[in-house]
Amino acid sequence: MTTPDLTYTKRTLANGLQVLVHTDPRVPQVAVNIWYHVGSKNEQRGRTGFAHLFEHLMFEGSAHHNQGYFAPLQQAGGQVNGSTNADRTNYWEVVPTGALELALWMESDRMGHLLPALTPERFATQQAVVLNERRQNYENRPYGLATAALTEALYPREHPYSWMTIGDAEDIRAMELAEVQAFYSRFYHPANASLTLAGAIGEDEAFELAERYFGDLAAGPVPEPVRASTPDLQAKHLVLEDRVELPRHYMAWHTPAMFAPGDAELDLATDILANGKTSRLYRTLVFERRLALDVGAHQASREIGGYALIVATVAPGRSVAEVDAVIRETVADLAAQGPSAAELERSAVQVEAQFIYRLQTCGGFGGKSDQLNAYNVLTGDPGYFRTDLARYQHATVASVRDAVAAHCRPDRAITLTVVPKGQLGAALPGAERVVAS
Repeated sequence: MTTPDLTYTKRTLANGLQVLVHTDPRVPQVAVNIWYHVGSKNEQRGRTGFAHLFEHLMFEGSAHHNQGYFAPLQQAGGQVNGSTNADRTNYWEVVPTGALELALWMESDRMGHLLPALTPERFATQQAVVLNERRQNYENRPYGLATAALTEALYPREHPYSWMTIGDAEDIRAMELAEVQAFYSRFYHPANASLTLAGAIGEDEAFELAERYFGDLAAGPVPEPVRASTPDLQAKHLVLEDRVELPRHYMAWHTPAMFAPGDAELDLATDILANGKTSRLYRTLVFERRLALDVGAHQASREIGGYALIVATVAPGRSVAEVDAVIRETVADLAAQGPSAAELERSAVQVEAQFIYRLQTCGGFGGKSDQLNAYNVLTGDPGYFRTDLARYQHATVASVRDAVAAHCRPDRAITLTVVPKGQLGAALPGAERVVAS
């Protein structure tokens, strides 16, 4: 099978904005995709939630369009969205070709002229919106605070991955407008951004439009890269009470940084362990022994370092200890023997299919424009697509085995059991009680 490529042309404007163009004339629309190299890891303990707050503020209006950003673009037939994680913030539109200049004008206005529209009233409104989102998605959702408890257990208190992207509730309440404005000035400018235009547009036109709408914006200061060391974990059992019906058991380990050696192998390993009904843990825990209602696993690959996570909901009448023992035995077997050739082939084929599937669209989350920006921002090479895919294609039984053995060690596993209120005894013996908020 011939591996497709993700073609592009790149130029950098005088103000530092990196511009990528991918031409695909099959559909008369263009994807506009911007990545800012700022996420929650650019914050500090006690002052968290700023990057996610701007995911909201950037849609509320700017100096020359002082109202919501969704309506005019949607009325023009476009799609609009954005997201924030620990490492980056992105915003995108997919618009008919006739609405491209509208999208570029609006993106450039909030990149260069957001602060005049950032009133105390608008700030307070979005501050309240984020607090409500936090309540809905984490505080009041069953098992919702497990993420907070895990991140705090996985990293030292001052580590930039030790808090959730949405931020701590007290930090959000304590934000002041002046520091929010300063955060914007530091990170949301051309010298810290990557713009991709993908779709029915030629290179010359695309670069001319990028220069026209973004070329006169001030560059802004180039932020220093965030660096942090992650000490080796020591095995620990934790328990968190929540308003839930059944215990849910989490097991996590530190893993390499995104694109580092072992990163691809651990993606494959977590897939082999617990993704799909043919996976090892689903077959044993759910189908054969009925110890769990569900089980899943993934690796969270991130810029400084990642983590692998296995999660299982304990079946009624069964114990956390039984589930924990099966997980440990299964991981230990993978670390000792590696996957079978058939397991590795199945997982690698699924990964390749996902790579190819993402090439079917120019815009949106994971589309070609998003991938080009991801590779550009996180590796410095927008053409990293083939190299990235090759990491999975070249993985072997031995390399997967060795990655699991090196990183998913029993003496470095953090376990967290979320138990129903008043049932601390359902967790593993000796588990330390934690409180997340």
